[in-house]
Amino acid sequence: MPSQNRFPPDFVWGAATSAYQIEGSPLADGAGESIWHRFSHAPGRTLGGETGDVACDHYRRYAEDVGLMRELGLRSYRFSIAWGRLLPAGKGRVNRAGLGFYDRLIDLLLANGIQPMVTLYHWDLPAALDELGGWVNRDVVEWFADYARLAFETYGDRVPMWATINEPWVVMDGGYLFGVNAPGHRDLAEAARVTHHLLLAHAAAVRMHRSVGKGRIGLVVNLEPKEPASDSVADLAATARADAYMNRHYLDPVFLGRYPDELHEIFGRHWPVASASDMEAIREPFDFLGINYYTRKIVENDDDGGPVRVRPVRVPGALYTETDWEVHATSLARVLVWVRERYGSIPLYVTENGAAFPDPPTAPAGGVEDPLRVRYLQDHLGAVASAMSAGVDVRGYYVWSLLDNFEWSSGTSKRFGIVHVDFATQTRTIKASGHWYQKMIASEVAAE
Repeated sequence: MPSQNRFPPDFVWGAATSAYQIEGSPLADGAGESIWHRFSHAPGRTLGGETGDVACDHYRRYAEDVGLMRELGLRSYRFSIAWGRLLPAGKGRVNRAGLGFYDRLIDLLLANGIQPMVTLYHWDLPAALDELGGWVNRDVVEWFADYARLAFETYGDRVPMWATINEPWVVMDGGYLFGVNAPGHRDLAEAARVTHHLLLAHAAAVRMHRSVGKGRIGLVVNLEPKEPASDSVADLAATARADAYMNRHYLDPVFLGRYPDELHEIFGRHWPVASASDMEAIREPFDFLGINYYTRKIVENDDDGGPVRVRPVRVPGALYTETDWEVHATSLARVLVWVRERYGSIPLYVTENGAAFPDPPTAPAGGVEDPLRVRYLQDHLGAVASAMSAGVDVRGYYVWSLLDNFEWSSGTSKRFGIVHVDFATQTRTIKASGHWYQKMIASEVAAE
């Protein structure tokens, strides 16, 4: 049984998803194409050529999914808005039908006692904006702020928590440097500019929220502790580069007003010289930080290992997930403490945490047993409790993910959900991990 009384009465218990990964119907009711729609439809970009055209069919089955959330006892649901549903061209004409979908979803969540946490951007830039340069074009800062204004004015009376951008590092690294995510570019110079524009856009959205919004607003980053494979000078330097590239890349600017020095070495002549006014703008204060945690990395120096010049080292005997990530729960506590020590006592939420393990495509009659995921959740929530006992202000936890979904370039092959989805029939089945999480929430709520 889950233990009780480790979390305060107002601790937020949630689950998370993103629009393109679950909604399906990407062009329904006047919505505009996104970069992920185009990317997934391009040959060779995704496993088996899968797309998000159907995904979990959440656009049509959202009421059923909210019912599952209520059954699980969720107190909050983190989801993202598809920018192109609201603004088909990314700017200009508003699509009222697209606005209406999220109106209905938000109202139904609230009617079931579930607080919405809305992410403005989870990687699905409108394709029309990509044609204008997308995140490489500095005009994207204004485009994003205008889109944010529309969302705040439409839903702000009912949404208590907003996140500006989900995992800006992945947007830059996967989308513009290595090309494994939409829009599929491979350009070091573009990647450097994208970093800066993402942060300026985040800050512009925060300022817009201060002007017209309600509730609280924050940023969501993915963090991954880096450890050296040896104490050699080369491996220690490689670890510092890896840490700067992934962990300090976006947090140093928003909290300390500067980029890590190592980024100049990584990006070389392509690294932009940011103006003092830009850096001051990026430091716009916000209300909370969301942390997505999945794994740690042991790294060693590799002069042929891309611009960061590192390679990961596999840990003998360790458990790895289907995405080849080491399961290492104690590093979640470590990263939460590190954020507090380096950046101060801003409220934190674990906005994503979960694992892909091998689940069957069709749920067995007796249910979906996923003991590895149950243990994963037990251990990681234990790590959250440990960080809180060390004085870290963690206010909530969102498991990734509510549903098995379209896992980007891996298609539907990687299952993260605490609810199983049979993609052939769209049948939902709560897994053993979902039932465990349900009992965990119930036991904590009962202790209030």
